[in-house]
Amino acid sequence: MTKLIRIAVDAMGGDYAPEEIVLGAVEGARQYGCEIFLVGDEARIRESLQKSPGWERLPIQIVHASETIDMHDQPGAAVRRKKDASVVVTARLVKEQKCDVAIAAGHTGAAVASALFGLGRIPGIERAAIATVIPNLRGRTVLLDAGANVDSKPKHLVQAAIMGSIYAEFVLGIDKPRVGLLNIGEESTKGNEQALATYPLLHDLKTIHFIGNVEGRDIMAGTVDVVVCDGFVGNIVLKTSEGLAKALMQLVRESIVQGGYLAKLGGLLIMPAMRKLKKKLDYAEYGGAPLLGVNAGFMICHGSSKAKAITSAVRSATEFYEQRVLEHIRENLMMEGMANDSKDNSQ
Repeated sequence: MTKLIRIAVDAMGGDYAPEEIVLGAVEGARQYGCEIFLVGDEARIRESLQKSPGWERLPIQIVHASETIDMHDQPGAAVRRKKDASVVVTARLVKEQKCDVAIAAGHTGAAVASALFGLGRIPGIERAAIATVIPNLRGRTVLLDAGANVDSKPKHLVQAAIMGSIYAEFVLGIDKPRVGLLNIGEESTKGNEQALATYPLLHDLKTIHFIGNVEGRDIMAGTVDVVVCDGFVGNIVLKTSEGLAKALMQLVRESIVQGGYLAKLGGLLIMPAMRKLKKKLDYAEYGGAPLLGVNAGFMICHGSSKAKAITSAVRSATEFYEQRVLEHIRENLMMEGMANDSKDNSQ
């Protein structure tokens, strides 16, 4: 018999936990044939499960956790203090090899801290990075770091480039992903000290297809497959693109409503195309963003994730595990001479 992929899900993280998280995880188990471990308050999880008929026939287990980490908690201190917090227990299940991949929504800092403290980093990786998929005119672009580290050194961006290229190739199916360094201009002589120091390091890598500096507009144009920057810039780019997508959809709706008869008629005609566009721009379609660099698959979801987004995250988690992303990252680090087994990567 084929072994089911075991996915630990923090059922208590996010604005709509536990109900939406539980419903999404159950649907993920149903669609993708994996085993789900729901972590959190057992009574509340069971109550939410009752709203998903037929869950008893699925490979779903509940792992009780008595604590949660709130948005106002300081991530590192909370993870160390609340040993039985749901996100901490979620990471521990993977650390103890009771599960293969983890999914967490809600407090991003707590999720990152739990993954780093609980799982450690891949030898050769000094900073983990959140890799977020952004839709563009031609397909999808992987942006990293999207917020795990607000300050990064050039070597951290190099490590992120290697990991992002692997993810784009093996999970998104992009052949020879084009990797670009986010900058204020295409010329190699432009940028701040960080960008100027990073450019030659990326240029010298053997395992990625580095195309040079790229600008913010290149992300949406689809002329680059992987964009590398520090988490401060990356998170601003991500939130700006999310806000712009919502604003554009709202402007189109308002123009139709406020227009005359012809505008309303035109709105009806373009409705199918608008639905497709909305689906393409919806973060829920892409599920979780992997925290690349830790010693296991760890998917981080949007704090406002509902059931659909969690189901998509389950899909992403299964793809991450099936495509052996960690193994490919380790192989490429060795090829670049960057693997360092002697360094303590536990934090």
